[in-house]
This record gives sequence, structure tokens and C-alpha cells, in this order.
Amino acid sequence: MKRRQALLGGLGLTVFLGGCSTLPAPASEDSTPSSRTEWSGRLALQVLTEPAESFSASFELSGSPDTGTLRLFSPFGQTLAAAEWQPGQATLRRGDEERTYPSMEALTEALTGTALPLAAVFGWLRGVATAVEGWQVDLSEQAAGRVQAQRLFPAPEARLRLVYR
Repeated sequence: MKRRQALLGGLGLTVFLGGCSTLPAPASEDSTPSSRTEWSGRLALQVLTEPAESFSASFELSGSPDTGTLRLFSPFGQTLAAAEWQPGQATLRRGDEERTYPSMEALTEALTGTALPLAAVFGWLRGVATAVEGWQVDLSEQAAGRVQAQRLFPAPEARLRLVYR
């Protein structure tokens, strides 16, 4: 628990410092949204526990729901963590530490306290309102590179915001 609190506390500083950075304009409309396999930008996750926990970082996401890579960066460009997944396994690397999980959902739940629906996130980034039980997604600004989603159940509630190019 202390390790997670320390990580989230450090990432809280990232949230504060991340507010000072800006993103370039979204990618041109040349790439077909349904065929994209790479995104970069900023993400913010708030888990509504008592007290609420927040996480924010720059990210690079590539691949598909089945096989891919997610890298998280500080506002200064330092790698905070890197995750790679394939069917039946997800690996998280932070500094010299490496941990293996049965899935990305299990990895994100262990790291943040809530499982993120990876397959849906890929759909949302492509502008597809992929349904996930307990989640609501707002794609009204997806063409501008913004997606918001909220998990209403099971507890704890969570809010995910993605700003990407």
C-alpha cells in the first residue's frame, strides 16, 4: 500500500508539473482513425477512493488490444514506466524493477486500484464508442484528440481523460 501511495504521490507531482506543458496539434486527417496503431499525448486518471488518488503522465501507446506497448513519461521526458503485453501476459518495467501480470487489466488494477478496459481504450482512441459494463465514454471531442471516460461501477469510481495526437 505504501509503495502505491508513494507512486501516486510522485505522479501527483507529475500532474502539477504536467499542467505547464502543452501538446502539439492533433495529427492530420490523413491517417484513417480505424487503422491507427500509435498514439501519444497526455493521460489523467482519477480514482475516487477516500482520499481520491490521481495519476497523470505523457504517454506513447502502440499496437492493439492483443499485443502492444505503453510508455509513461514525466513532464521532463523521463520514463516513469513501460508496459508490454501479449495474450496471457503483461509486463511492467519501472527503473530496475520488472513485474509480470496475467493481463493489462490486472496490471492497471495493481498499479492504480482500478482495471482499465484496454480493448475499449483502443476503440475510444479510434472514435468507436466501445461499450464496457460500468463505463460511460464521451467521444464528443474525439476528432480534436480528446476522450473522456468514467467508470461508475464497480467501486471505486474512476475518471479517465486522454488528450492525444
